[in-house]
Amino acid sequence: MKVTVLTENTSFNEYLDAEHGLSLLIETDGYRILFDTGQTDLFSVNADKLALDLSTVDLLIVSHGHYDHGGGIERFLEINDKANIVISRYAFESHHNALEKYIGLDQSLKNNGRFVFIEDAMKIDDNIMIYTSDGRDCSYYNDNFGLTLFENGIHIPDDFRHEIYLEIAEKNRKYIFSGCSHKGVLNIMSWFTPDVFVGGFHFMKIDPINQKGLLKDLADKLLSYDTKYYTCHCTGSEQYDILKKRMSDKLEYISTGMSFDL
Repeated sequence: MKVTVLTENTSFNEYLDAEHGLSLLIETDGYRILFDTGQTDLFSVNADKLALDLSTVDLLIVSHGHYDHGGGIERFLEINDKANIVISRYAFESHHNALEKYIGLDQSLKNNGRFVFIEDAMKIDDNIMIYTSDGRDCSYYNDNFGLTLFENGIHIPDDFRHEIYLEIAEKNRKYIFSGCSHKGVLNIMSWFTPDVFVGGFHFMKIDPINQKGLLKDLADKLLSYDTKYYTCHCTGSEQYDILKKRMSDKLEYISTGMSFDL
């Protein structure tokens, strides 16, 4: 399996721009999967620069209903006329940040016929599954940092029922892809226990000075699994540095332009 980072907060390649968001091209033995689109059309601009043809992508998966992961959906519909878009049935709800600013998806797109709205789990083939994991135990650390759902005229804490996860089994190994891990990366780890985890940890709001002990504790809990982690985007750079010192070669940061084999 090959993974190419089309966009992320930082850039590994001086010829490629970065933005706050995430988009990964995943090439398995049988599928070309785009996992998220970042917040603009930058994912496609960078793909062109890397000579990657996104018109041949078989499937787009949008990990959750935030603009920095699904802001490029309209552009994807323009450059690819065949791939379905798998997304939570809750993804187009009204999502807001702690300042009550709208951070959701473009509502004008929600009736497009290429969306496949996932209820619980979806089997793509014998080796590829997509899960919501709604209703599963979330007993480990999970702070929503003030993110809300605007419903019935009021802002309520977001339970992230709009978040989905991609599981790929290949060569006797299990891989989990998560956009932001809003339900808690440790909860996700307890559900899937993958050999490899790729995605954001959503630790960027944890104070790297006053909550350094919490980050070290989270690192130790992640190390309790025999898993290799590739993280990015919402983990936070200072937070990553603390984790990296603890986790060493078990943890790597991925940036725009990186391409690696799993």
